[in-house]
Amino acid sequence: MQTTGNQYLVKKINKSIVFDTIRRKNPISRAQISESTNLNKGTVSSLVKELIDDDLVYEIGPGQSSGGRRPVMLLFNHVSGYAIGIDLGVNYILTVLTDLEGNSVEEERTPLQNLSFDSVISALFQSIRAMIDRAPDSPRGIVGIGIGVPGIVDEKGTVLFAPNLGWKNVNLSRMITDEFHLPVIVHNEANAGAKGEHLFGSGKGRENLVYVSVGIGIGTSMIINNALYGGASGFSGEMGHFIIESHGKKCRCGNRGCWELYASERAFLEQAKSLSVPSTDSADLDLDRFIQAANEGNSEVIQLFNQIGEYLGIGLTNIVNTLNPELIIIGNRFAKAEKWIRNPIHRVVESRSLPYHRQPLKIAFSSLGTHSCALGASSFAISNFFSDMKVPVG
Repeated sequence: MQTTGNQYLVKKINKSIVFDTIRRKNPISRAQISESTNLNKGTVSSLVKELIDDDLVYEIGPGQSSGGRRPVMLLFNHVSGYAIGIDLGVNYILTVLTDLEGNSVEEERTPLQNLSFDSVISALFQSIRAMIDRAPDSPRGIVGIGIGVPGIVDEKGTVLFAPNLGWKNVNLSRMITDEFHLPVIVHNEANAGAKGEHLFGSGKGRENLVYVSVGIGIGTSMIINNALYGGASGFSGEMGHFIIESHGKKCRCGNRGCWELYASERAFLEQAKSLSVPSTDSADLDLDRFIQAANEGNSEVIQLFNQIGEYLGIGLTNIVNTLNPELIIIGNRFAKAEKWIRNPIHRVVESRSLPYHRQPLKIAFSSLGTHSCALGASSFAISNFFSDMKVPVG
């Protein structure tokens, strides 16, 4: 419903403008806010006082004078509250606590041994409680929870289909809201990872990028003109289910020959079972163990990384030829093997993509490591909190 243009609405819009200006340009003075927003100085002073009373803004020392009295500078109070961001992986949960600028202050990684639904939900709740308990005291407390899930998620936070988790039609947002009574935003994990890289990582300052999350499966997400591209129904980005082998292996999605069956961490570990590498205390195969073996010169492991890198290159070639992106970022756990997969990826893309399409292209690896999704998920919770400051018009 459109809000009428009464005095209260005008004040709320102006307060939102002032707050956004301080967040983006701090430290900044009241006079500079007035000049930047074209609001009169009295209005700015009144709204700044309210923001200070709301614990969202605070004063610091005087800035430089351009003639006359030195102005008092204002800062956004980024520790007035905290957000929780979660990367719900197939065999782990990474939970971070961030301030309102997205800086991580606490984190916890929980391996998932029992992958039953009840066990995963129980571990998820425990991780959230741990972050709530470890959060510093603040005026706003926990402002929200963001979660990245490896599957198709609708706008209400229902996980419609997550084949690698074995989930269908799970209203995760409602479950967590009912448990913790906090705002919850649930997104596809690749969307969260893309947002994390765009705000804080290898994609910072880029308006357009494709993020490729290579973990147990493969998820992708696109940012176009600084915004996540969702497609007609919000479900775009399932490029891990590109068909690259017409009569290939059976995929958990129900199809055959999907890209993630040949170019993911799971694809690597399944083939690595036959390789001879030193045993560890754990009976489980672990990616880090094989990265260490490759670093020690194990030729079989190096060859397998090369093979998986080539398959990654094939899928990336399809992305390049379809989208003509300026930047592709490879993230999630398998990006830890950058040393061994970088060259085969580049070799395949350079030999198989159309030359005009790859001319502006840069392929980069995540600068956030395995934290892209969790930090991006936290940013969704923060954005949702800040959206309460804004008024829809039109």
